[in-house]
Formats: sequence, C-alpha cells, structure tokens
Amino acid sequence: MGKTYSVAEARAHLPEILDEVEAGADVLLSRRGRMVAVVLSSEKYEALQDRRATFADLYRSFLERHPLDEVGVDGSFAKSLRDRSTGRRVRL
Repeated sequence: MGKTYSVAEARAHLPEILDEVEAGADVLLSRRGRMVAVVLSSEKYEALQDRRATFADLYRSFLERHPLDEVGVDGSFAKSLRDRSTGRRVRL
C-alpha cells in the first residue's frame, strides 16, 4: 500500500494526496491509529466495481462456442441424470 495519513493530515495535504493517487499510489487514511479509508484512482475504483460474470452467463457463452451436439452430448443428457422423485422425509 501507499503512504498513510491521519485524517487531520489529509485535510491539510489534500492536493498532495490527489497528486499521489493520480500517479498510481493508493493512500491510506487513519483515525486514532486505525485504518478507516483508502483513497485510490477512479480507474482502480471502476475496476473494483466491474460486475463479474455469473456461472449462467459463462455457461451460455460456452454453449454458444461449443454446441453440445458437436461434442457428442445429447441435449437431454443432464435431464436424464436428475432424480425427479419427491425428496426424502426429514424430521426437524
């Protein structure tokens, strides 16, 4: 991580902190010796906020590139594996 400033120091040195962040450094802010925040560039923040693909999205993409019939798997294969009977009795 980058340099650490107390909240009071950060108030007094905000322009310098912003220059450091623009240069690529992350800046830690502490209050009474405990880390409370991190200042980072907007690019790094946006990268952290990017939505990750779900399994369903990735599987759909996989099927578009590799149709099951081309690899020798029948489309009803997975359905034949699932037990569709009612569940077992459970005592709570």
